[in-house]
Amino acid sequence: MHASSMQSKPVDRVVVLGGGSAGLMAAMTLKQKLPTLDVTVLRSPGIGIIGVGEGTALGFTRHLFEYLQIDPNAFYREAEPTWKLGIKFLWGKRDYFYYAFGPEYDRQLPGMPRPMGYYCGETDSLANVGPFSAFMDSDFAFMRHASGRPEMHNHLAFHFENKKLAAWLEQCCRKLKVGFMEATIQEVSVGEAGVEALHADDGRKIKADLYVDASGFRSELLGRALDVPFISYADALFCDRAVLGGWARTDEPVHPYTTSETMEAGWCWQIDHERIINRGYVYSSAFISDEDAEAEFRKANPKVEGPSRIVKFRSGRYAETWVKNVVGVGNASGFVEPLEATALQVIAMTSQGVASMLAEGGGRVTQSLRRQLNRFNARNWDSIRDFLALHYKFNDRLDNPFWRHCRAETPLGDAAEFAEIYQDNGPVVTAMGAAIPNDDQFGTAGYLTMFVGMDVPYTNPHHASAGERQAWQQANEHYKALARNGVPVTEALDYIRKNGVPA
Repeated sequence: MHASSMQSKPVDRVVVLGGGSAGLMAAMTLKQKLPTLDVTVLRSPGIGIIGVGEGTALGFTRHLFEYLQIDPNAFYREAEPTWKLGIKFLWGKRDYFYYAFGPEYDRQLPGMPRPMGYYCGETDSLANVGPFSAFMDSDFAFMRHASGRPEMHNHLAFHFENKKLAAWLEQCCRKLKVGFMEATIQEVSVGEAGVEALHADDGRKIKADLYVDASGFRSELLGRALDVPFISYADALFCDRAVLGGWARTDEPVHPYTTSETMEAGWCWQIDHERIINRGYVYSSAFISDEDAEAEFRKANPKVEGPSRIVKFRSGRYAETWVKNVVGVGNASGFVEPLEATALQVIAMTSQGVASMLAEGGGRVTQSLRRQLNRFNARNWDSIRDFLALHYKFNDRLDNPFWRHCRAETPLGDAAEFAEIYQDNGPVVTAMGAAIPNDDQFGTAGYLTMFVGMDVPYTNPHHASAGERQAWQQANEHYKALARNGVPVTEALDYIRKNGVPA
């Protein structure tokens, strides 16, 4: 038998180190898919949940409702999310454009022989390219059914208050009989097979067949104990800090999208929760001081209440996610800045990969299984880096040292080929789809949205006929009219709390 194919002892006991959203989601996923597995979440009593807002992407929604088949009514009741149809970008030459989670720029409509992107002129607002952008522009979450109820769908993601998300995940874990242990780990024993034991400060020795490192940026097992090399993304993603703040909602509408707004040395997000509004300025400390970043942040957001908080981070990934008997999830395995809100989605994808491989392999882990998950995660992290890089490379909204540096010095990695296709040919769908790997989480629609939205120039313009321009205008008016009959976030929340999620 080939050495790489030799099977190890089946995994019966799993210890998840870390009780944040990464550890809880990994534990919930493993226990849901492998009910006989002994899963314990080990968390330190001195480490709390970071109380900030967080957005998700479409893959997180699919993980919850398709892969885990969770009860949507309990989810909405306990986690108290709001809906996110996409992102509103204040980015590039246009006043704004929308990145929608439903199909828009990769479509071709009757009367228009080219894909949608060819009809988006330099001055167009792109507010009504499709139904999802039209609904976002009107501040509506869903279409209204003839009965008056919201017509819900899964072409969406969510905004969470982290503490509420963590509380719901813990409740799910406890219902699934996941164990919880409070302990502060002082030492990690390492041997030939990986981690041999975790030693707590009270003398307990904690052992498992598989350790899930969900210890956040500390990466206690993957990074520190096993000394897995870290691959930095600092050469492509220059932001390394964020200043955070927010305020209690008054009469502001609850936007069904995240806002990403260009700033002097980075960008600012806005995440809308039901009762609070969360803002954060992600910036490069090489181009602006913490004091000046906070001043700019507060000037742009005069409603921010109380002291703001500065968080330092580094973008990059560990060379391998699954090493011997340790698999990393969340920030313990890698992190990229939150420009496309990929953190929870990557946690979901990694958790799903581990659970599916254990289930399909009868609980046995081989080197070839680990290798495939490592390859997938490496491609996934690198593709996120490349997709975020093009946001910086082509954003010409401001002309200052930071943004000039981004435009001149940002490498695009594999996304350079997609940019070349676009700049040579325009917003072509077939060629772009052939070039972008099937497992790229942004896909053809995502890249086209950013290229068209930022008005990246190309050498093959299409001169639309009068009939095509009329068809384009009619399509825009159609989507705008659809959105007039929408249901706002607050009304949709009221409905499902009283009646449950409509079938």
